[in-house]
Amino acid sequence: MWTEEAGATAEAQESGIRNKSSSSSQIPVVGVVTEDDEAQDVFKPMDLNRVIKLLEETDKDGLEEKQLKFVKKLVQCYQNGLPLRDLAQIFKILNLCSGKIKNQPRFIESAYDIIKLCGLPFLKKKVSDEITYAEDTANSIALLGDLMKIPSSELRIQICKCIVDFYHAEPPKKHIPGYQQASSSYKIQMAEVGGLAKTMVQSMTLLENQLVEKLWVLKVLQHLSTSEVNCTIMMKAQAASGICTHLNDPDPSGQLLFRSSEILWNLLEKSSKEEVIQQLSNLECLLALKEVFKNLFMRGFSHYDRQLRNDILVITTIIAQNPEAPMIECGFTKDLILFATFNEVKSQNLLVKGLKLSNSYEDFELKKLLFNVIVILCKDLPTVQLLIDGKVILALFTYVKKPEKQKIIDWSAAQHEELQLHAIATLSSVAPLLIEEYMSCQGNARVLAFLEWCESEDPFFSHGNSFHGTGGRGNKFAQMRYSLRLLRAMVYLEDETVNKDLCEKGTIQQMIGIFKNIISKPNEKEEAIVLEIQSDILLILSGLCENHIQRKEIFGTEGVDIVLHVMKTDPRKLQSGLGYNVLLFSTLDSIWCCILGCYPSEDYFLEKEGIFLLLDLLALNQKKFCNLILGIMVEFCDNPKTAAHVNAWQGKKDQTAASLLIKLWRKEEKELGVKRDKNGKIIDFENLPGLSAEDFVTLCIIHRYLDFKIQATHKQRELANKSWEDFLARTSNAKTLKVPSGGVVTVESTPARLVGGPLVDTDIALKKLPIRGGALQRVKAVKIVDAPKKSIPT
Repeated sequence: MWTEEAGATAEAQESGIRNKSSSSSQIPVVGVVTEDDEAQDVFKPMDLNRVIKLLEETDKDGLEEKQLKFVKKLVQCYQNGLPLRDLAQIFKILNLCSGKIKNQPRFIESAYDIIKLCGLPFLKKKVSDEITYAEDTANSIALLGDLMKIPSSELRIQICKCIVDFYHAEPPKKHIPGYQQASSSYKIQMAEVGGLAKTMVQSMTLLENQLVEKLWVLKVLQHLSTSEVNCTIMMKAQAASGICTHLNDPDPSGQLLFRSSEILWNLLEKSSKEEVIQQLSNLECLLALKEVFKNLFMRGFSHYDRQLRNDILVITTIIAQNPEAPMIECGFTKDLILFATFNEVKSQNLLVKGLKLSNSYEDFELKKLLFNVIVILCKDLPTVQLLIDGKVILALFTYVKKPEKQKIIDWSAAQHEELQLHAIATLSSVAPLLIEEYMSCQGNARVLAFLEWCESEDPFFSHGNSFHGTGGRGNKFAQMRYSLRLLRAMVYLEDETVNKDLCEKGTIQQMIGIFKNIISKPNEKEEAIVLEIQSDILLILSGLCENHIQRKEIFGTEGVDIVLHVMKTDPRKLQSGLGYNVLLFSTLDSIWCCILGCYPSEDYFLEKEGIFLLLDLLALNQKKFCNLILGIMVEFCDNPKTAAHVNAWQGKKDQTAASLLIKLWRKEEKELGVKRDKNGKIIDFENLPGLSAEDFVTLCIIHRYLDFKIQATHKQRELANKSWEDFLARTSNAKTLKVPSGGVVTVESTPARLVGGPLVDTDIALKKLPIRGGALQRVKAVKIVDAPKKSIPT
């Protein structure tokens, strides 16, 4: 449409002279106006190649005026939009104009006007034009970023305005027959393809002290960062660190901080989070974030300032997840701990002197975010001393009590409940690291007292409208759930000071009581939460009782009853996904830790058909439970009464325990791929490659493992019999009781574990205490000798 001949004709007509073009063809004057003719009226005839050639010329008189004149005509010609087919030539003209600016400043206006055209719609004549001219378009748009190097404030701002207009597409000012507007997202896509985001990030280094231009570039990057493609490009161009280090630059408008935080958010969400965190995990960035947060915390009073403060804290929390981030070195950790606890623990620090939080939504969110950042920070062990200095445990425990009107901040009931749950959840992470502080704050007593309130009938209308309050609407399940999690975390430290204190305060009895109370009041509506509570109770009991016979005795028959209750659960519920599997694991663990080794409890478990229930579970043939159940069965078999229960069990279709175990063995063989010969002999246990002579000797020992195990058991029984005989001899044999005169003998009471406790009949005690592993066993007959004639000297 814009041919050289047409351009020449237009120029000749303008001077009033009609000349023939260099070509034999000439644009005729026709009386009928076609669609193309109408379009030509909009896009006045313009020979773009001639304009390019003209701009490439140098050293001619009056050339600059002529060049400027033709560029001005070009701008007038395309004032309604840029056809995609002409885009490459138009941007070549733009590039030529920008190259002349240094020596010919008048070309700034020409470049400015052409750039302004880029904000107009791109036009296509054919549907396929968007694909046909995609490369030209992408390269053209990429040039806009390169032009940011021109030291012209006016030009830079216009470039930014033009790019921002990509995201606010407007229809053409005038309908152009034969053309239609390119799709609204076309420019945005071509900007991604051309890598415009990279050059715009790089341009930030050119604008150190030019606030207006910097704000415009940030606005552009804010728009560009809505795309994952652009965010990846920006991240690779080090946009995160480049923007973060300038967060504290002077800016009366406040736009710099707002736009910068928005870009950082987008980079974290839409590009590689790990790489962005790595960029921000340096001293310079963290110092900038620290100062911004501190200023907003202390002097931000508007709704907008508080929102921005919280955004900065979330970004900081994400960075703090990187253990290499110098949070402590820059002093940020210390400040965050101070800000998190200044309401609960009085501080004379000037940063918080006179500060108050309101019950506004933003301040409420801030409080929760500060609790959350403490959980993140405590994963870095050097933070522990700062947590101690900041009295974090004491601050968090101010929430572990029944609700009462707050003295410092008048939180609403719903807000206080959520903060309470959040504080207890935070304690579960922090308290195990600060055992001494936990104990000095009477942590166990506080939690147990709080659990008593949770179980009480006190009226409490919980809102249950938060993440931590899930399943707790109208009840105290959420409070109980998080308190038990805290106790479980402390018990599983296996710190004897903590566990002994818990037992002395009656924790075992209290846990059993809570469990029984829950059983008596079934709640199907919150079944999943109840199951979690039950599981945690059993895990706490297991942690307390393991390897402590006296605590197992306290667990006693009441504890066995709750275990048996769970074991009687309908097996179909194991597939419900609500948590019955976890509860069953906890139950089996409690059998191992709380019952085995305590003979009265073992006997009671057997009397209540516990072995039958174990075999019923084993018959379900669920591999995840089999190993644990079999291990328990092996331990129970040390009790002489167990064999009768095992032999008496019958499963479906009169299945016996023996046939069940054989079936499980075959299944295991099949899964292991064990091979047998025609006679049923295993043929691949020994056919193992790469074994030395010493290895084969060891393999033979492995074959005989069970023989060695049965032999060890006999030896233990012999030792037990010998021990019992020695004990009786010391108490009834006159010769043994005789000692040389003049000696002093200290006689200690016989340990309770040997005689079954004070005032217990020996025969009954022995019946209740079957022996295993070298402990005492009753012998068939004991010879009683005459009493000695001489008394024992004292």
